[in-house]
Amino acid sequence: MATQDVPKTCKVILSDTIAKKLLAEARETLATIQGPNASKPTLAAFLANDDPAALQYAEWSKKTCEENGFNFDLRKVDKELLEEAIVAANQDDSVDGILVYYPIWRSNQQQDRYIQETVALHKDVEGLCHTHLFNMYHNIRFLDPPHNTKKSILPCTPLAIVKTLEHLQIYNPILAYGNRLFGKTITVINRSEVNGRPLAALLANDGATVYSVDITGVQLFTRGSGIRAPRHQVHDKEGWQLKDVLPLSDVVISGVPSEEFKVPTELLREGAVCINFSSHRNFDGPAVKEKASIYVPSTGKVTIAVLLRNLVRLIANRPTPEGTSDAAEKTRNEVFQDG
Repeated sequence: MATQDVPKTCKVILSDTIAKKLLAEARETLATIQGPNASKPTLAAFLANDDPAALQYAEWSKKTCEENGFNFDLRKVDKELLEEAIVAANQDDSVDGILVYYPIWRSNQQQDRYIQETVALHKDVEGLCHTHLFNMYHNIRFLDPPHNTKKSILPCTPLAIVKTLEHLQIYNPILAYGNRLFGKTITVINRSEVNGRPLAALLANDGATVYSVDITGVQLFTRGSGIRAPRHQVHDKEGWQLKDVLPLSDVVISGVPSEEFKVPTELLREGAVCINFSSHRNFDGPAVKEKASIYVPSTGKVTIAVLLRNLVRLIANRPTPEGTSDAAEKTRNEVFQDG
C-alpha cells in the first residue's frame, strides 16, 4: 500500500486573492450609489518624494483604478509646492479623493503631519486627517452619531491588514462586532504614525492583545482584561524585546522598511500566521513556510483595493443628490458597515 504524502502545513495566500473580492464590492457599491450614467470618480495622487516603492505603488494604483472604473491622476510636484497643490485639489469639484505618498520630509515628521491636515476631510481617502485618526484611536466608527450613516475613513494599509485577517478567518464572526479578535495575541513590528501605530490600535480596539515593536522597544495595546475598556490603552513594556513577544503571538505582522531586517523564524510559534506589509521581505520565505500555518508575503494589492473602497465611502458620505433611488439611498447608508 502506497504511503500517503503528508500535506503541507503552511498555506501561502497571495494579495490578489484577497483584493479581488474587495474590488468587486467597491465596483458594485459604486454602481448602485451613482447609477449607470455617472462619470468615473477621480483619485488625485500626489508624489513629492523620490521613493521607488512609492512610484511602483502609484503605477499599481493607476492600473487597478483604470481596470475598475476609476480615474487615477498622478501629480508629481516639488515638496515645497505640495501644500498649494493639495489646497487646489480640495477646491476642485472634479477631484473625488486625494492621496499623498509619505514620507515626504524624512527628517521631519511634523511637516508630513502638517500635509496630512491639509487634505480636506471629505476628500481624505487615506483617513489620516485629525478627525478620522481621532475616531480610529477612540474607537468611534461613525462621523455622524447618533444617526451612524457615515462611516469614518480608516488608514489604507492598516485597514488592508484587517481585511486580510478577516479573509484568513482570524476574526471570529460568532463574536460581537468590535470584539472579534478577543483571545488573539498579535505582534506588529513597525510603529510608524502612518501604518504601525494605527494598525496596533485597530487590532486592539477589535479585542486583540497587541505587542507593538520598533527600535525603541515594545508597547502593549489592549482594551484591558476581558476587553472591558471601550477603547485601547497603551503600556510600555520596559525591558521587553522582539524575542519576548514572538513566542507568545498567534499572528506576526511585519512592516520594517529594510532589506536587512528578517523576523527570527526560530522564535515564531508553531502554526503562527505571518503577514508582511513592507516593500521588503521581512520573513525568510522558505524557513517561515516550515513554521507558519499561513504566510502572506505582501499586502500591496489589498491596500490599493481598500483605497478604492475608501473612495467609494467618501462618495457615499456626501449629501444625497435629489432624485436618488430608494435602493441607492439604502446602499449609501449601509456602505461597508462592516469596516
